[in-house]
Amino acid sequence: MGRRKRLRSRNSGLLRRISVPKKLPPVHPGEILKETLVDLGLSMNQLAHAIGVPANRIGAIVAGTRSITGETALRLARYFGTTAEYWINMQAHYDLEIARDEFEAAVRKEIVPRSAA
Repeated sequence: MGRRKRLRSRNSGLLRRISVPKKLPPVHPGEILKETLVDLGLSMNQLAHAIGVPANRIGAIVAGTRSITGETALRLARYFGTTAEYWINMQAHYDLEIARDEFEAAVRKEIVPRSAA
C-alpha cells in the first residue's frame, strides 16, 4: 500500500510539470493533401495535370492559402477514389474552426439567443 501512495505522488508531480496546450490549431485540408501526395509519391504538378487544374491551384491549397472549392473537391474525389464530401467537409470544418477562434467570443457578447415561445 505504501508503494501505491509513492507512485501516485510521483505521477501527480509529473502531471503538474507537463504543459498541455488548450487547443490544437485547425489543420488546413492542404496539409492532408500534401501528406497524401507524399505517401503516394506524387508531385503537385502530377496531381494538377491528372485532375485538369492549374498547378498553382494545387500549390496554393497545399500552402494553405487557397480553399478547396466544390469543383476541386469533385476532381480530387474522382482521382483519389474518395467523395467530394470528404474534401469539402474538411474545408468547412477548417473554416468554422478559424471563425470560432476569431469571432466566437464577440458573437457570444453581441447576440442574445432568441427565447423559445
